[in-house]
Amino acid sequence: MSAVIEKRAGGRRALGLGVLVLVLLVVGAGSLAVGARALGPGDVWRGLVAEPGGDRGLTEIRLIVQTVRVPRTVLAIVAGVALGVGGALIQGCTRNPIADTGLLGVNAGASVAVVTAISVFGLANPFQYVWFAALGAAVSGFVVFGLASIGRGAGNPLTLALAGQGITVFLAAMTTAITLSDKASLNAWRFWNAGSVAGVGFGVIWPVAAFIGAGLVLAVVTLPAINLLNLGDDVARGLGVNIALNRTIGILAITLLAGAATAACGPIAFLGLMVAHVARYLTGPDYRWLVPYAGVLGAVVLLVCDIVGRVVVRPGELDAGIVVALLGAPFFAALVWRGKFRNT
Repeated sequence: MSAVIEKRAGGRRALGLGVLVLVLLVVGAGSLAVGARALGPGDVWRGLVAEPGGDRGLTEIRLIVQTVRVPRTVLAIVAGVALGVGGALIQGCTRNPIADTGLLGVNAGASVAVVTAISVFGLANPFQYVWFAALGAAVSGFVVFGLASIGRGAGNPLTLALAGQGITVFLAAMTTAITLSDKASLNAWRFWNAGSVAGVGFGVIWPVAAFIGAGLVLAVVTLPAINLLNLGDDVARGLGVNIALNRTIGILAITLLAGAATAACGPIAFLGLMVAHVARYLTGPDYRWLVPYAGVLGAVVLLVCDIVGRVVVRPGELDAGIVVALLGAPFFAALVWRGKFRNT
């Protein structure tokens, strides 16, 4: 009987994941059509298949679709998947339901690396400083994990959270010091720090996607172990799980996913936190389903927020990171309220 129930539940989850993928495709098509100049489905298709040359009207549509909206849509999908999967993984690895990828100091590490690249090396092009951002995010993540792995509290999720918070505060102070002393760094960092998927070409997206792909492979490898880790370290150890190895793989996956996404489009707060909770509500605690759901939901939410940002202040734009934060802050407050409500 239990096998039949599990099979039915798996079928429902697979169907739900298929529906989410379909929603993602629809939202992606909408992303190609919506902007300062709205395009109909026919115009979008003509813009996608058009070759260079031809009449002026078609050339303009081709430039809008192929050079502006397609890279923007692809980056939103790639970064959304990375942040969604990273958010679910960090909650699983730390057994902390309000953990976010920023917990590892990834955002702060990327920020200080970006302002250093601009201030010290004079790099103002996103293709140039994205590598510094990725390196800064990776170094910060490993420093936090290293600090949390030594001493009496080694491997404790609370120790990881405290180490992450300490490094984040320190790096934020360094970022502030650099930006206040260099106007060029302040201007470039202010744009990057807002969190935007606009203005980035495939020259940046493809390398970032490679890092994210590696992170996704590591995430898939560690999913069965995360299910056991959430039963508690003693139970997991009794079931033969190498806790240190699997937690290290998980942290490496999170660092690659969140670091690459943050490097490409800046820090986007709350996204991983939100979609991980929605995915858990839809799938239950099984990370073999929760993580794929969180990835697709992350892409859908980031795309929708980017589209909303193009519409609400037209003909201007509101960065996707700002829209996500405006949505995520009430969501986080609701989580806190629900937690207090259940304890009373």
